[in-house]
Amino acid sequence: MNTIPSAVAGCPVVIGAGIAGLMTALHLAPEPVIILAQAPLGSGCASAWAQGGIAVAVGEDDDPARHAADTIAAGDGLCDARAVESITASGPAALADLLERGAAFDRAPDGRYKLGLEGGHGRRRIVHAAGDGTGRAITAALIEAVRRTPSITVLEGVEARRLITEDGAVAGVLAAADGKPVVLPTARVVIATGGIGGLYRETTNPLTAIGQGLALAALAGAALADMEFVQFHPTALAAGRDPMPLVSEAVRGEGALLVDAAGRRIMADYPRAELEPRDIVARVVWRETAAGRRVFLDARRALGSRFAERFPGVAAACRAAGIDPAVDPVPVRAAAHYHMGGIAVDAAGRSSVAGLWAVGEAASTGLHGANRLASNSLLEACVIGRTVAESVAGAAPRLPRPAAVPSLPASSRADRVRKIMAQQVGVLRDRDGLNAALEALAPLAFGIGAEADPALVGLFVAAAALQREETRGSHARTDFPAHSSAGARRSLLRLADVKRMLDVDEKRAAVGA
Repeated sequence: MNTIPSAVAGCPVVIGAGIAGLMTALHLAPEPVIILAQAPLGSGCASAWAQGGIAVAVGEDDDPARHAADTIAAGDGLCDARAVESITASGPAALADLLERGAAFDRAPDGRYKLGLEGGHGRRRIVHAAGDGTGRAITAALIEAVRRTPSITVLEGVEARRLITEDGAVAGVLAAADGKPVVLPTARVVIATGGIGGLYRETTNPLTAIGQGLALAALAGAALADMEFVQFHPTALAAGRDPMPLVSEAVRGEGALLVDAAGRRIMADYPRAELEPRDIVARVVWRETAAGRRVFLDARRALGSRFAERFPGVAAACRAAGIDPAVDPVPVRAAAHYHMGGIAVDAAGRSSVAGLWAVGEAASTGLHGANRLASNSLLEACVIGRTVAESVAGAAPRLPRPAAVPSLPASSRADRVRKIMAQQVGVLRDRDGLNAALEALAPLAFGIGAEADPALVGLFVAAAALQREETRGSHARTDFPAHSSAGARRSLLRLADVKRMLDVDEKRAAVGA
């Protein structure tokens, strides 16, 4: 078993190299820090796939208070108001920080930002880079900044497999490099591994987004929050690709319409029509497709020949599927897109396990509540990246020497999990389906196979969904179709809670875990 060089032993370890992880590492400079990147920088992370942009209140008719109000409305009663106010107020400073690090955003001839409109927003406040290439552009700029920062060590092709703990606190990371175990002794770990969309059969996320960081945290004893809230994007390109290319919500913000095969607008009866929050639009799209009717996004009148100029990435994906969005309606389906739940953290990004922080989609800060407001995720990653870095830097450095190192688990795979989650824990849920999901996932989660960790994360989602007997935000129960008077509370689960729900024998589960 290998260990890392003594020169960087004991320094903070950031697991994940998307925007959240990169920003955290950059804000830690000049303190030495290690980034574990499962894939080469810039690939394999959902950040680079983000099309919509970053939501920031910089328009002349806008301010952070309006942004906060829209965020809380979309969150359907479950946002942490303090987190919302802090993060939205920090938006302009985060944008300035990105500019200083080399990001460039789209501007009008007069120098003002070209601000887009997306569902749930009462103002144009979506800042874009390279049209629909915002995530890719920001990621590229941050990678260059990381490469220029000598205090950051990037270990590419290294995958975190377990957190090592002693006396309830982080003592290191067990990783794999070229299939061989590597131990990184450290008392400070930041999980920035992204979301869980890859646990679903239809997703807009990289297929590696299977909640590995959440499994690491849960197995180390951390609490996970709001796991039932999975946001399904209503307009994924239905052209037979896996994962599914995203058709940005900004396309609807420019006036594109959702129609059926006969050209009937399926959102016409809703107050905001196509710009309703995503949970509402996704359920309408899902019901149409579940009934055997195809759904299309029609941008011919709204954009026509300007489509490719405004949305080059979407246009390219359409062309690859033989579709010209300037003259053809674009076939779409609802697909798993973003996870509002994650590792429960406080205002500084600290988890319930000493020495463990989380940032980005892997964390549950309370910003998103039951339903993320479009384009708030990049904002959160940038703002909380700084907050977490300050907290990590303020923790006393310590070089633990782990006495017990677990054996190296297999690299995760989610093939069977994807089918179970899609069938039983999707857009619409009920008690029978959720119980069936728990029954199917438990043997995988508490086994020793490659699907154990993804199945464990799926168990948390299904268990939280079973406990929430109401419909709220992105969580829709057909057997409980209304809000519950007791439902305006965040959920919190630990591994022991899930085991009790399943009546899992502790000794048997410990062997599997």
